[in-house]
Amino acid sequence: MSNEIVSDDRELIARFVGAGDQSAFDQLVGKYSSRAYQIAYGILNNREDAEEVAQDVFLRIFRALPKFRGDSEFSTWMYRIVINLSRNKLRWNKIRGAGLSLSLDAPVENAKGDGELTIELPDERMTPDQESLYNELKEKTSKAMNQLQDSYREAVTLRNVQGLSYEEIADILGCKVGTIKSRIARGREEIRNSLEL
Repeated sequence: MSNEIVSDDRELIARFVGAGDQSAFDQLVGKYSSRAYQIAYGILNNREDAEEVAQDVFLRIFRALPKFRGDSEFSTWMYRIVINLSRNKLRWNKIRGAGLSLSLDAPVENAKGDGELTIELPDERMTPDQESLYNELKEKTSKAMNQLQDSYREAVTLRNVQGLSYEEIADILGCKVGTIKSRIARGREEIRNSLEL
C-alpha cells in the first residue's frame, strides 16, 4: 500500500475525529465499502449477509474511529473488523439454520427499484456452451469455497479476491506469514480437489 494512500486515510480520519467533518468519513466509506463487501461475500457467500456485514462494519468504525490509535493502517483495521463480523455472522447462521426460512420482505434477486424483474443477457462474446461451462465452473468453485474450513476460506478470500500480500493477511488475521501461506496452499488444494471430482 502506498504512503500516499496511508497519509490520505490519516488525513480523512483526522478531519472526521478532530473537526467532526462528516464528509471525511463518507469518503472513507466510499473508498472501502466495496472491499468490505467483497471480503464478507467471500466468507459468507450470501449477498444480503455480505451487505449487512459491510454496513455493520462502517457503523462500528463510525463509533470506534475516535479511539483508533493508528497502530496499524486503517485498511488493516477495517479488514479485521470485516473478518470478525463475518465470522460472527457465519456462526449465527449455522446456529439458527440460515436458509431454512424465507422472508417475504427480502428483496427479489435481479429486481429493479420498482420490483420489475430484469433479465441479464450474457456477454455476447460467449457462446451458450462457453457460458454454460463458465457458470458451472463458477458454481463449483463457490461450492468448494463454502466447504473450506473458515480459516482457509478467510485467507484465500483475502489473497485471491482482495489481492493482499501474505504479510498483510498475517497482520489482519493475527497469524505468522508461514501459517497464512500454509492455509492458502491447503485451501487452494482443497478447491482443486473438489473441482476435479
